[in-house]
Amino acid sequence: MKISSFFYSFKQGMKNIWRNKMFSIASIATMCACIFLFGLFYAIVSNFQSMVKEAEEGVAVSVFFDEGISQEQIDNIGDKIGKRIEVADYNFVSAEEAWERCKEFYFEGNEAAMAGFVGNPLINSASYEIYMKDVSMQDALVTYLESVDGVREVHHSEVAAKTLSDFNSLVGYISVGVILILLAVAIFLISNTVTVGISVRREEIGIMKLIGATDAFVRAPFVVEGVVIGLVGSCLPLLLLYFLYGRIVVYVADKFNFLSNMVNFIPTNELFRTLVPVSLILGVGIGFLGSRLTIRKHLRV
Repeated sequence: MKISSFFYSFKQGMKNIWRNKMFSIASIATMCACIFLFGLFYAIVSNFQSMVKEAEEGVAVSVFFDEGISQEQIDNIGDKIGKRIEVADYNFVSAEEAWERCKEFYFEGNEAAMAGFVGNPLINSASYEIYMKDVSMQDALVTYLESVDGVREVHHSEVAAKTLSDFNSLVGYISVGVILILLAVAIFLISNTVTVGISVRREEIGIMKLIGATDAFVRAPFVVEGVVIGLVGSCLPLLLLYFLYGRIVVYVADKFNFLSNMVNFIPTNELFRTLVPVSLILGVGIGFLGSRLTIRKHLRV
């Protein structure tokens, strides 16, 4: 498209918005509401996913070794563990360290209670603690570990892994459902706005076609109209959310102490580093898609 044609299309698109002020305002307001709800939902989901991620990081698989195994064999097992795609991190817990942990947890410095034990009763309790990238990979990792030579036993929490995995799936399904509903509503409103613009300019468009205007040239202003509505409808709620998010986090942390202990809220800048481009692309995409679908369906000149 030539520069002159581009500016003409942009100017006509802005005129369409002005001519259909009420419908345009309604579309922008609906887009604002959709993007605001999307941003709010995204913030809630992101914080819950952060909470689940922290919980997943605390779910470990423990690997215990055959009695009499050498340190070299233990190191070889560690090398195999480190190469697995499921593993985010792992560390070796010696028998002495295991006993120290046990004393600290169960006896809490009670020397009299510890005096009843001679030596280290956990002499064969050296292990690897393995932390996974994704808790849903636990079954595959456990199956592999149980087949490794020198491994006596593998401890894991199947209930915790299944609960966290199911929660992630539930959040994913809800997210997709909400986003699809918001998309449908926004596209419908923008489609109606562009339809009104086409009706108002039908005679003018007919004349343009008679003097040789191409379909792309005729349709461009309506695409501009949809994109501008989408862009404006995205920017306004993002500004509102940016100022509200930090205040809401502070309010929730003050009023609901148990939540602040459970959830480390994502910092504003970190959250909006992803939310801003996603919302802008979503808004512009909805505007473009809504106008294109409407033009394709209704523009018969």
